[in-house]
Amino acid sequence: MSSLDDLYRRVIMDHYQKPRNRGKLDEAEGLIVHLNNPTCGDSISLSLKLENGRVADARFLGEGCSISMSSASMMTEAVKGKTVEEALHLAQVFSELMQGKEPDESIDLGDIEALSGVAKFPARIKCATLAWKALEQGIKQAEQ
Repeated sequence: MSSLDDLYRRVIMDHYQKPRNRGKLDEAEGLIVHLNNPTCGDSISLSLKLENGRVADARFLGEGCSISMSSASMMTEAVKGKTVEEALHLAQVFSELMQGKEPDESIDLGDIEALSGVAKFPARIKCATLAWKALEQGIKQAEQ
């Protein structure tokens, strides 16, 4: 195992053991999207507060493997404060990362890059993308 793989593993476990933005928003403050992955049992409830075209807040509750829960933690950190367009673009970049594509070098993925190795394990890709799918669905709901 390379030192980079070890570093990525530590970043993932840190987000799993100490999740950022764990919790939920009051329903009056935003919208809540519930998704689950029936193949492995992961579930997430993503709370989103969108204001003036920006992700003002994002929180999650859920149960699942270290990949799904750390991905939710990383995603909520990454999209807070971003415009809706930036958040959707980041979700697209993450989807491409899960397909094994190299991300655009101009985009700072931060901790999210630690999940790049998941692309080598097709059965785990749905775990990693669950929170991101909830984000896309929530934004779509808000726009309707």
